[in-house]
Amino acid sequence: MTPWLTILGVVPLVGALLISLLPTGRDLLTKQVALGTSLVVLVLTIVMCAQFDASSGDRFQFAQSYDWIRTFGVHYAVGVDGIALVLIALIAVLVPVVLLASWDDVESLSDGADAPAASRKSVKSFFALLLVLETMMIGVFAATDVFLFYVFFEAMLIPMYFLIGSYGGPKRSYAAVKFLLYSLFGGLLMLAAVIGLYVESAKVGTGTFSFEALTKLELSHATQGWLFLGFFIAFAIKAPLFPFHTWLPDAGAEAPTGNAILLVGILDKVGTFGFLRYCLPLFPWAAREFAPYVIALSVIGIIYGALLAMGQKDMKRLVSYTSVAHFGYIGLGCFAFTTQAGTGAVLYMVNHGLSTGALFMVIGFLINRGKSRLVGDYSGIAKAAPKLGALFFVSGLSALALPGLSTFVSEFLVLVGSFQRYPVATIIATVGIVLAALYILLTYQRTMQGPLSAVHATMKDLNVREVAALAPLIALMLFLGFYPKPVTDIVNPAVKVTMQDVGAHDPAPTDVATAAESK
Repeated sequence: MTPWLTILGVVPLVGALLISLLPTGRDLLTKQVALGTSLVVLVLTIVMCAQFDASSGDRFQFAQSYDWIRTFGVHYAVGVDGIALVLIALIAVLVPVVLLASWDDVESLSDGADAPAASRKSVKSFFALLLVLETMMIGVFAATDVFLFYVFFEAMLIPMYFLIGSYGGPKRSYAAVKFLLYSLFGGLLMLAAVIGLYVESAKVGTGTFSFEALTKLELSHATQGWLFLGFFIAFAIKAPLFPFHTWLPDAGAEAPTGNAILLVGILDKVGTFGFLRYCLPLFPWAAREFAPYVIALSVIGIIYGALLAMGQKDMKRLVSYTSVAHFGYIGLGCFAFTTQAGTGAVLYMVNHGLSTGALFMVIGFLINRGKSRLVGDYSGIAKAAPKLGALFFVSGLSALALPGLSTFVSEFLVLVGSFQRYPVATIIATVGIVLAALYILLTYQRTMQGPLSAVHATMKDLNVREVAALAPLIALMLFLGFYPKPVTDIVNPAVKVTMQDVGAHDPAPTDVATAAESK
């Protein structure tokens, strides 16, 4: 059997190594090696996805397991279900797009008076760190050993920390440290819970970190509650879910555009993925007990994030706050305990990566031209740069979940599935749809419409490279908006297994006529 997941993890590391061996000053070759490596990963991922059998009775496919630290029952164990597979596919799509979009970003740092030192503007380091980050992101979704998952969970912080701290905006150091401290605090809680799981498994046999073995543990309610909280808080910070979100606006605003796309499009999904992969199957009783509180936090996050987004003057902070609202919908879908809502939540993870990635990218292109992140510094840009204006409009419509675009399908599934168990919370959550229309359309109107200032009259439109970077995201948003079946068919079986683990069953549809007769 081909070790697909190991190959996918190793290829970016090989690319990063090749980049490190290139002579200094060969910037174009560095970029070409990075882009070529990411495209190889994309092709291999497509081949792997084609071999995935959605009807298989196995929980994980492409599985491998080898002893790593035998004394403590730690294994190098990887495998994917439908949920992990679509997220790895999202990584494979976004990384080459980000590399293409970030092609000239490092050089542009040298143009300003406040540019960082030359050692912090290395093109080699920037592109090598992106490839290392790709390996870590693939590993965190592929791991089926809880300790291995924790290792990747923490390790992926390192390249992102350096990318924000070395190549970010004026407040990059503050944003990078805040991102790291929040994540390390959550990781510390999760480590304590991981150790607790190992101790509990050792009480009934040989201690293990195997996910499938741990799902069979019978834990007391009190133990489940404490261990659930350890995992949940770590994942809620990573997502981020309200009120654990305060690091995201700073990190999203100060990170280079490409890194912001990966931060919000992929790294944050580790949190919501963790809800479905670990919190629900490992601690089913605790998940059911805490679900109403998580639902409440999710709904608050939807409204709170949308309201704060409406008040932002900084466009990158605005998009970051929209993500807080979007992750509220994903949290709602994860803890509604219906197949529709769960599938919608996973689909939302994918579609959010596409739509927010496109929106961040367009805004990044605008900022590179206008040298300002403030909404008030732009007006009438669509007249000078019609392609930029058009793609800004399409990306914004996707972010507000317009029917016909992919986010609408996922948001619809989350709301329909959640209404079956939490009708009041779902009704409140729908207010976020109206608010999303306001913060997206108002921002578009203020920046792209109106009189064109003389300062921006000569602004260049998107070039071929920039359009090529955006095109795959727009194409996928349109395709999945009209035909989401390829993704939902892969995700559904994995979501059903997760619902079985937590002991949840879809509510039976109510026949109004039958109910009336019975009365």
